[in-house]
Amino acid sequence: MPDAPAGPEPTAEQAAATMASKRYVVLLVIVAVIGVIVSLAAWCFLELSYQITQEVYTHLPHALGYDNGAPLWWPVPVLAISGVIVALAITRLPGNGGHIPARGLGGGGGPAQPIDLPGVLLAGLASISLGAVVGPEAPLIALGSGVALLTIRAARREMAPQVLLIIAAAGSFAAISFIFASPLIAAVLMIEVMGIGGPRLPVVILPGLLGAGIGTLVSIGMGSFTGLSTSNYALDPVTLPHFAHPDIAQFGWTIALAIAIAVVTRIIMFGGLRTVPVAARRPLLVLPAIGLIIAGLAIAFHGITDKSTGEVLFSGESGLPGLVNGAGTWSVGALLALIGFKGVGYALSIGSFRGGPTFPAVFLGAAAGIACSHLPGFSLTPAVAVGMGAATVAVLRLPLSAVVLATLLSSHAGTGDEPLIIVGVVVAYIVTLVLSAPTRVTARDAERAAAPAQVPDAGTAGAAAPAAPG
Repeated sequence: MPDAPAGPEPTAEQAAATMASKRYVVLLVIVAVIGVIVSLAAWCFLELSYQITQEVYTHLPHALGYDNGAPLWWPVPVLAISGVIVALAITRLPGNGGHIPARGLGGGGGPAQPIDLPGVLLAGLASISLGAVVGPEAPLIALGSGVALLTIRAARREMAPQVLLIIAAAGSFAAISFIFASPLIAAVLMIEVMGIGGPRLPVVILPGLLGAGIGTLVSIGMGSFTGLSTSNYALDPVTLPHFAHPDIAQFGWTIALAIAIAVVTRIIMFGGLRTVPVAARRPLLVLPAIGLIIAGLAIAFHGITDKSTGEVLFSGESGLPGLVNGAGTWSVGALLALIGFKGVGYALSIGSFRGGPTFPAVFLGAAAGIACSHLPGFSLTPAVAVGMGAATVAVLRLPLSAVVLATLLSSHAGTGDEPLIIVGVVVAYIVTLVLSAPTRVTARDAERAAAPAQVPDAGTAGAAAPAAPG
C-alpha cells in the first residue's frame, strides 16, 4: 500500500508552487502513461482470475464427464490445492504473499516492490479464483504500485523518493478503479486508505485522479474505441426498486440494522485476526485445512438451503446482482444461513489466504439487508443500501468510502436512500470503534505479556490497533 509521501508538511503556497511547475506537468504526463500500463495489467489479472474460475469450476468438470456441472464435493480438492499454492507463495517467494486481509485494506510499509509481485499475484490468484472468501482489491493495489515502480525503473529515470511514492499511489488509483468500475470510488477509497490531507492533498490527489480516470477510460472505452470487458467481475450498481424518501420507521430500522451488522462484522474480523497467527506458524498444513473447512461450509449450506455452494465461496461481487435480483426467492432462514456459513468462511479466509476484505463484506451486508427487508416498514432498497454501507465501514473503517460505495451501488434506485446510508454508516462506524477500543490491561495481564515464554497474541493486538483502515 503506498503511503502518503513522507517529509515535512508543505505550506499551501509551496503546494501551489509545486503544482504550477513544469516538473509537475511532466509528472502528470508520466502518470497518464503509467495509468494505461497499470490498467492493462489490472485487466490481465482480473481476466486471468475469472478464466481460472471458469476452467476449474465449469470446463474441467464437464471435460471429466460431469455434464450437469461440478459435483457437490468438487470444492474440497480445489480449495485444498488453493491452500497449498498460497502457502508456497507465502513461504517460498518474497513479499509474504501480499496483504493479510484480516488487517483491513491498509498496511503501511510503503508501496509493493516489483520483486514482491510474483508472490503477491500468485497468492491472490490462487485465493480469489479458486474459492476463498476474499476479494481482488488488495492484490490490485499492490499490482498498481508495483507495476508503476517497475515502469519507472525500466525507463531508467532517476526520481526523488517522494515523486516515486506519488507515482506508485497513482498506479494503485488506476488499478483499483478497474474493479470498482468508477474513478470516484477508487479516488475516495485511496485518499482515506493513505490518510493524506492538508496542503499535501492536491499534490497527491491530482496524479491519483488522473490515474483513476485513465483506468476507467481503458475499462469502458472512449469514443469509437472499445473498452476492455469487465462485466464478469466489476462491481456495477445493483437493480433495486425506486425509493423516494425515508420515514421515521425506516430511520429506526436503519439504526438497528447498522448496530447488528457492526457487531457481527467485528466478530468476523476478530475471528480473522485470531486465525492469522495460527496460519502463520505452519501455513503448508493450516491453509489446506482451512480450505477443506471452507469447502465443507459451502457443502453444508447447500444441504440446508438447496442453494448453490458458490453463494458461500468466492468474494461475492459477481454474485451480488443475482442475490439482489432474486431477493424474493430467499427465505429469511436461508439468508441467515448464508450470513452464518459465509461469515465463518470469510473469517477463516481473511486470516489465512490473500486478497482483500471489502467485497465479501458488501455481499454479506446486502444479504443482511434483504433479510431485514421483511421487517414491517423497511423496504428492500434502503435495507440493502444501508446493509452494504454499514458492512463496508465495519470492515474498512473508512466512512466516506463506505457512503460513496453504497450510494453508487444503489444509484439506480434514486437518491431517497442517501440519508439512511449516511446514518447507517455513521452508526456502524461508531459501534465498530467502540467494539475495537483497547481494553484496560490488568496487572496479571501485564505479567503474562512480559513472560519470556508467552507468545504475543497477534489477533488481539491487531483488533485493538487503530487500523488505517480496518
